[in-house]
Amino acid sequence: MKKILLIAFAAIVLIAVGKYVYDTNINHNFKPVTEGKVYKSGVIPPDELPGYIEEYNIKSVIDLRFPGTDDLVNNPEIPEELLAEKRVIEGLPGVNYYNIGSEQIPEDETVDRFLEVMDDSLNYPVLIHCHHGEGRAVLFSAIYRMEYEDMDNEEARKNSRFIVKFGNFDNGTKKGEYVKSYERRRIGPENKPSATGKSL
Repeated sequence: MKKILLIAFAAIVLIAVGKYVYDTNINHNFKPVTEGKVYKSGVIPPDELPGYIEEYNIKSVIDLRFPGTDDLVNNPEIPEELLAEKRVIEGLPGVNYYNIGSEQIPEDETVDRFLEVMDDSLNYPVLIHCHHGEGRAVLFSAIYRMEYEDMDNEEARKNSRFIVKFGNFDNGTKKGEYVKSYERRRIGPENKPSATGKSL
């Protein structure tokens, strides 16, 4: 019996590790925030980006990277890479590129710029991405959920990850506390794009 449990545990660990490797290295942490409306990811190589845009009918890409972020070890944001992405997207008809560079905890002005893009129903579906797709993209996805889907702060924080405990959205972390204390700027159904991308 112990041997069977050990084999089962090892299989679960292998599946979890395999999924993590696939998500981060092959699928670039691409996940739906709200299917058909908002997606989040890490950097998708420029040659793969058109495929994602076509498959998910993406109309706008919000790039949260900018050269000069404080964390250059974990987020090496190289100007040439940003420009390569911008050029690819500008070559795709009907797709918008928005560079809204943000630190790990955004300034109010950065959030305001993000909300201006998200207020426009013609921008949907939207892809929000940062370098790894695990920090800023998740944080701005939580902002989207609070602003446009009436999700309360704690629910948005808990929905930020499959496992929140001990992660960077846990209670007491900078990102976790930011989401918990976030004050909504958009109130009322007139600011919520519908599933078709048209304002209600």
